[in-house]
Amino acid sequence: MGEPYYITTAISYPNGRPHIGHAYEAIAADVIARHRTAEGFDVRFQTGTDEHGLKMAQKARELDTTPMELATEMSGYFREMCDALNVGYDVFIRTTEPRHHASTQELWRRMEANGDLYLDRYEGWYSVRDEAYYDEGELVEGEGGEKLSPQGTPVEWTVEESWFFRLSKYQDRLLELYNSGDFIRPETRRNEIARFVEGGLRDLSVSRTSFDWGIKVPGSDNHVMYVWVDALTNYITGLGFPDETGDFAKYWPANLHLIGKDIVRFHTVYWPAFLMSAGVPVPKQVFGHGFLLNRGQKESKSLGNVTDPIALSELYGVDTLRYFFLREVAFGQDGSWSHEAIVTRCNAELANSFGNLAQRTLSMIFKNMGGVLKPGLPAAEADIALSDAVALGITGMRRAFMDLDFSNGLESWMRAVFACNQYVDEQAPWTLRKTDPERMEAVLMTLLRCVRSLALAVRPVVPTAIDKLLDQMGVAADAREYAALGDGDWLEALAASGFTLSQPMGVFPRLELPADEPA
Repeated sequence: MGEPYYITTAISYPNGRPHIGHAYEAIAADVIARHRTAEGFDVRFQTGTDEHGLKMAQKARELDTTPMELATEMSGYFREMCDALNVGYDVFIRTTEPRHHASTQELWRRMEANGDLYLDRYEGWYSVRDEAYYDEGELVEGEGGEKLSPQGTPVEWTVEESWFFRLSKYQDRLLELYNSGDFIRPETRRNEIARFVEGGLRDLSVSRTSFDWGIKVPGSDNHVMYVWVDALTNYITGLGFPDETGDFAKYWPANLHLIGKDIVRFHTVYWPAFLMSAGVPVPKQVFGHGFLLNRGQKESKSLGNVTDPIALSELYGVDTLRYFFLREVAFGQDGSWSHEAIVTRCNAELANSFGNLAQRTLSMIFKNMGGVLKPGLPAAEADIALSDAVALGITGMRRAFMDLDFSNGLESWMRAVFACNQYVDEQAPWTLRKTDPERMEAVLMTLLRCVRSLALAVRPVVPTAIDKLLDQMGVAADAREYAALGDGDWLEALAASGFTLSQPMGVFPRLELPADEPA
């Protein structure tokens, strides 16, 4: 196996069903995981649900059920979403699992042994919706003069006995971490967090006594841990912590925590400080992606514009949705989706450009060569130039994907697709069939090689459709990672096996705008 690579999504808070933002993050993480696997890494991919906290307890009471029953039902919807969107996680963790309680309590004991936890009284502003504490100076004024968090959520003045974590002690070490490399990306988020920490850190209240839906504090059974101590620890629980052998030794520190920009502070201030206190290495990178907006608006229940990602994938196809999300939005920035945007983008690029290229190539080989493959035909200058252009486009895509720059990576891939379509028009194999049949065969074999390379390259994004295409092309299931791009003899071997192309089936159908959507 190759070099270990551990990627996680944020664990979703299941007080409601999954929305488009959850789908966006899960798909992006899955594409990263598949791409790294294709590059030869030994990938471990974790996702899950964050099931404790006051918000869950209140929601369960509202629905006249128990928090555990609510958590189990809702967690199931998130698992269904991942399965429906072809998100191939290795571990789906639930914070209500016994192993997670044991892991989190051990982290707490280590922080306590380091002298970083003390008992005091908490007085301050707390947002139930954010599960976050805010300083007076961070609050904003609502329309009726009421105090709101920086996210615009209601806050309430809270007074109770609490355990505190000496966050202030880690200010300098955190700033050193931010300045020493790429711990926080993109750069804008790093700058925001550095300013926040430079402004001075106050010790953090890390337990509550006013409710009991959470992980008990060791030795203080009337306290439950602050939900973020509990939630963040999922990343090491899933590797077997506190057992630091096996998977933990192999995959920790995480290569990438992929999260939404609204929870960057928890992951880049609290989490590394907890780990430093407990003597556990900090993750290598936290990437805060932007929001996926619905026609420029954030989706919310109050606006009535919340989209069910499974229904959207059933309408357009899972691969189509995966491609659109990564192609349309500059990763790290906010982006917008609409039905027109999905139909326009995916028809232009997947159906009309690559899909049509693959279908035309296989059809012409089937019709004009009886599906027989003929390697070793003389290569003209135009054939070599096309192969070079495709290789260049794929190299650009792979380099961009390593840097999580999906939109530009797919742009580079599309340039290679366009080069192939231009070559088809210039070479006009339908004319060569009458004037120079051997040259027609060389052109079609050149195109077959290029289609295979383009398919292998984009497979992490649209795996189901590409596997259907590669099946038709006779490409072995174990020869679909990027290492296969360097195999110059695959066509010879395939032809020698007696394989012939059958009548091809298109894998990227054209999309229609739903009847109830504006054109």
